[in-house]
Amino acid sequence: MATFLYKLGRLAFRRRHLVALLWVALLALAGAGAATAPAAGSSSFSIPGTEAQKAFDLLDERFPGTSADGATGRVVFKAPAGEKMSDADNKAVVDKTVQELSDGSEVASVTDPFKTNAVSKDGSVAYTSVTYDVSGMELKDSSKEALEHAAETARDSGLTVEIGGDALQAVPETGAGEIIGIGIAAVVLVITLGSLVAAGLPLLTAIIGVGIGVSVITALANTLDLGSTTSTLAMMIGLAVGIDYALFIVSRYRAELAEGREREEAVGRAVGTAGSAVVFAGLTVVIALAGLAVVNIPMLTKMGFAAAGTVVIAVLIALTMIPALLGYAGRRIQPAGAKSKLLGRRKQQDSAGTDTEAKPNMGTRWASFVVRRPVAVLLLGVLGLGAAAVPVASLELGLPDDGSQPTSTTQRRAYDLLSDGFGPGFNGPLMVVTDAKSSADPEGAANLVSEEIKDMPGVVSVAPPAPNKAGDTYTITVVPDSKPSSTQTEDLVHSIRDAGGSIKADTDADIYVTGATAMNIDFSQKMNDALVPYLALVVGLAFLLLIAVFRSILVPLKAALGFLLSVLAALGAVVAVFQWGWFAGVLGVEETGPVMSMMPIFMVGVVFGLAMDYEVFLVTRMREAFVHGEKPSQAVVTGFKHGARVVTAAAIIMMAVFSGFIGSSEAMVKMIGFGLAIAVFFDAFVVRMALVPAVLALLGKKAWWLPKWLDRALPNVDVEGEGLRAHIDAQKDADPDEKKELVRA
Repeated sequence: MATFLYKLGRLAFRRRHLVALLWVALLALAGAGAATAPAAGSSSFSIPGTEAQKAFDLLDERFPGTSADGATGRVVFKAPAGEKMSDADNKAVVDKTVQELSDGSEVASVTDPFKTNAVSKDGSVAYTSVTYDVSGMELKDSSKEALEHAAETARDSGLTVEIGGDALQAVPETGAGEIIGIGIAAVVLVITLGSLVAAGLPLLTAIIGVGIGVSVITALANTLDLGSTTSTLAMMIGLAVGIDYALFIVSRYRAELAEGREREEAVGRAVGTAGSAVVFAGLTVVIALAGLAVVNIPMLTKMGFAAAGTVVIAVLIALTMIPALLGYAGRRIQPAGAKSKLLGRRKQQDSAGTDTEAKPNMGTRWASFVVRRPVAVLLLGVLGLGAAAVPVASLELGLPDDGSQPTSTTQRRAYDLLSDGFGPGFNGPLMVVTDAKSSADPEGAANLVSEEIKDMPGVVSVAPPAPNKAGDTYTITVVPDSKPSSTQTEDLVHSIRDAGGSIKADTDADIYVTGATAMNIDFSQKMNDALVPYLALVVGLAFLLLIAVFRSILVPLKAALGFLLSVLAALGAVVAVFQWGWFAGVLGVEETGPVMSMMPIFMVGVVFGLAMDYEVFLVTRMREAFVHGEKPSQAVVTGFKHGARVVTAAAIIMMAVFSGFIGSSEAMVKMIGFGLAIAVFFDAFVVRMALVPAVLALLGKKAWWLPKWLDRALPNVDVEGEGLRAHIDAQKDADPDEKKELVRA
């Protein structure tokens, strides 16, 4: 591996014009594809195998043309104090609004609140439901504007009017957050690499890689049914790993220059050594992201594969375009430790003019401290992460609805008006679908279901069964007495489903519970069920990969356990902020509530991949020193001497990029950005910088133990570059003719 990458790096350095042209051409092609591709439609949301999804599919089959997945809007009216909605003037305003809404080109139906009994008991609140032929993301701007205009016109008459539902669903905005994140990354790169040119290379290549990845996603969005969150995630992950991977290679290049090597040779060695670590770090991230497919939720699978594709692009750019750009930069990139025109750093010299090390760097001093006191550092780190993970015990999972929106939004105000007027469960009605096709008395079966549900605790109202044209399928709307995200509503859903067995035995009719609330419950359950198999698959595959990389059993085991600590601590922080409300104001979290159902499994996947990045980059330098004859404790110090500064910079950059997405208007993106940023902090600065050297110091030579039979069976990936050194030594010893043959090989 290292020898192949060494040759690839030198080839890219020599053929820099061709390499740069190829990447620019790819960017142009991807951009052209994105610009000319049809606009992406709705990102469909389905959960195969769940009861709620089966019911939706049955509704599409038995109630054709009803747009079961079409957008809905609820225009909620509240009369002024002392008045009722049934007053003549107020009723006239509602009638006019209903008529105006009915004229929309995409409107399927509009209900009259006075005919559908959609007026609260005290007469102060009423609502009309607007159903559209298309989903919220497909809805034309003109339809949304017509909805808002109708509400505004009604407000002018003196009524309080708000709009709920997904008809006003908007594409999430990230604001200036990611720009600030990139700015922080640029500052860190300048401090780390000492020059604007060197700092600009990782930024440039990361932006090109993300540009290609996001453009391809945009071009294929309509064809593959990709949502807006897919490209946001790809951008988030692509920027972070793209900058980091390029940083590691540029840093190693400067270290090779400091050894006195020619620039082409330094590029080859940098790609051969640091590039090997980049390849395997990228593989762990790709495994973790692609592994999301085991959850069997199409939306999550697409997000994972799209982000994994962006990571692959970042790896390829780091291995090829970075060497090419280093060739263009020439002497503008100085060796590590050379005087920096920008920052003024330089190596100290003795009286003879020889470079000397004034004092050990921070990484060396820290590693030496940890090696001297491994038990204390280990206990302190584990206890600290354990304390951060305590809130996980209170973790509540769910999906956001209008009740989790900021109070400044019309959706949230409509939600509150409906809760006040009709009860908290009104915002999350359950739809019970009765499939009576096999029943001798379909109508009787539907009535039996209705009566059974009325007698259940926690039910406010049960609407009469509504049949389809064939009369073999009925829908029953059930309003709970608790809010949609409550455990009481979840218990009611399970109670109705449990009653299905006895109803099936009596009537041969099947019943299904669906609707947004039931779908959220099924989604959360599916995520919980998939977590352990997903964790086993991803950690298992990465464990095997790391055994081959480090030629050790205990080092990969330690890496996996450290990851579990960091991801639990990060989830604890997410619970504390988004569920408990700690520092919510500082982070712009206006409403607290359950943590999104996909967050645990998503963080497991992404954080595991990123955690292994730091493990590979840091520990490969230790492995390299150990293989070349250093004692285990000294190898730990050597690894930190060469790698701690760069890994620290990479972690800060990744945290900055992820933190930039906390400013997003999308609740999921905000939570993911915070969760990943805090996870990188815990993993890089506590696990990898403290626990890893402490554990390796305690294990000594045992850390690098591998059974001989396994050592023979595993492929030699040569991350530490031992084979590369032998290849280069063979070149030096060969005569000129033989040397040419070796180079060609």
